[in-house]
Amino acid sequence: MTVSFECRTASALPVEQLFDRARSIDLHLDSQKQAGERAVKGITSGLIGEGEEVTWRATHFGIPLMMTSRITAFDYPRSFTDEQVAGPFKAFRHLHDFAPTATGSVMIDRVEFTAPLGVLGRAVERLFLARYLERLIIRRGQFLSTRG
Repeated sequence: MTVSFECRTASALPVEQLFDRARSIDLHLDSQKQAGERAVKGITSGLIGEGEEVTWRATHFGIPLMMTSRITAFDYPRSFTDEQVAGPFKAFRHLHDFAPTATGSVMIDRVEFTAPLGVLGRAVERLFLARYLERLIIRRGQFLSTRG
């Protein structure tokens, strides 16, 4: 079963700057220090772009995990999508949408995922994993939107 959620982050930054901050490997790593996240293969620093991949190594729930994501859609500075091509999920898709506002910009993160565990996975997805990922995305959005 696929689970989805949406997070909105307002920022005083111009939309182009927020877009680039969201695709920055270096800023992603800074925002995920608590998980000891590292980029270990593919684009490991700088800005990731269309068709490019990055392999992340991190520890979540006390478990070391690796996940490779590819940028599957890219429309500067309006949106980009990354999707898991290898990793712990049956499926994982993250749409990043951006729009200018009167005071800066807004970033809208839409996440869809399917856990790898059959019937047990459905309960884990909804009750635990979705909340964990949503908090992670909210913290990342706040980090990206408030730093210059």
